[in-house]
Amino acid sequence: MSAASQAFDRWIRSSFPQMNEELEELYYVRDDRADVEGVGDAIKAALRDEGHAHVLALWREGNTGEGFDSAFEVLGNVGLYMAALRRHELTNPAREERSPFREASSLALHVGASIGMAPRFATAHLATRNRAVRGVRKSFTFLPDEFLFIDENARGILAMQRAADALFRILPLGVTNPVADVQFAAAADALREAIAINARLFDTLDVDRFFWSVRPYYKPYRVGRQEYRGANAGDFSGINELDLLTGLCRASDPHYAQLLVDKMLFMLPEDQARLRECMRHTSLMDEFLALADVHGGEAWFRSPLAAFVEICDLFAETARQHHAMLVERFIVGPAARMNERHMAGVTASGPPLDVLLRALQLLHDFRTAAPRKDVETRSIDLMRLRALC
Repeated sequence: MSAASQAFDRWIRSSFPQMNEELEELYYVRDDRADVEGVGDAIKAALRDEGHAHVLALWREGNTGEGFDSAFEVLGNVGLYMAALRRHELTNPAREERSPFREASSLALHVGASIGMAPRFATAHLATRNRAVRGVRKSFTFLPDEFLFIDENARGILAMQRAADALFRILPLGVTNPVADVQFAAAADALREAIAINARLFDTLDVDRFFWSVRPYYKPYRVGRQEYRGANAGDFSGINELDLLTGLCRASDPHYAQLLVDKMLFMLPEDQARLRECMRHTSLMDEFLALADVHGGEAWFRSPLAAFVEICDLFAETARQHHAMLVERFIVGPAARMNERHMAGVTASGPPLDVLLRALQLLHDFRTAAPRKDVETRSIDLMRLRALC
């Protein structure tokens, strides 16, 4: 990393979260916690101006040609800075046609285009590619609940990635290969760990602190003229690899295909490549279905099928956890108590809450193979396979 990049990174790890936390403490004691305008203006100005000085140095420096890792760090740092400006209402896409932070936008657009990612911070910047320095990882604040969320979310992503990797390695073997049992077992273990991590997070995370002091940093903001949605905890390929490899979701479904297109540039390039590879293969469910009519009673078929059905059940449990715990408890519940005038900006993905909830319900129903009349899930196919176990 260049000297300017290193200086920006040091600031992002020190003064930046300290100032954000000072502002969060001011907001949290207000009667209307969502009303942050006119609060802590001196701190906001310092955050804006100090960050701008670092951005200006990098913008003038241009492309240093130091490779993906350096560019990715710069993209994350300028993205965290712009997300904080949005959180503190120093910018708001609802009242602007373009970002007022020209150099930050230009830097983000340049770096994002050069590495093939959206020009804003992504989930990976605070999860799987969040480089620790002397045990301290990047964050918006030093609040314990933010570190809890970042750490447990990263652990959950790593578990999902292990599960997806295990299932992917079954493809060249075939679902009925006796040695596939190792991979089915590894995927099941990883999914059980993800379930345990989720339960621990949802039991420990403070609902109000998450809703009022952590989640607001994930709001949409403009980069140049374009508004980009907030980073999402699902912006990694592992969970979609599981969708496609199990066959619970299909890339040919118009609803699910749109989701893949929308999130592709929010993922690491290597994740984008893995996801495209998964789209080119027959799912494990469809492999079993192709054999079911003729060989459904054979032991060599039923044993791996039972392992596969267990994978589907465990994956469905992670979807139920997300919907019942995170969505309902940590988003819908607090939003119901929010002042009505703030509701337009409550979702990180941009659309109104009711639209977001419908989309999340559909994804839940795909992953749990729930029967629906309006869209085709794998409910009937999974019931058919389950009956053969």
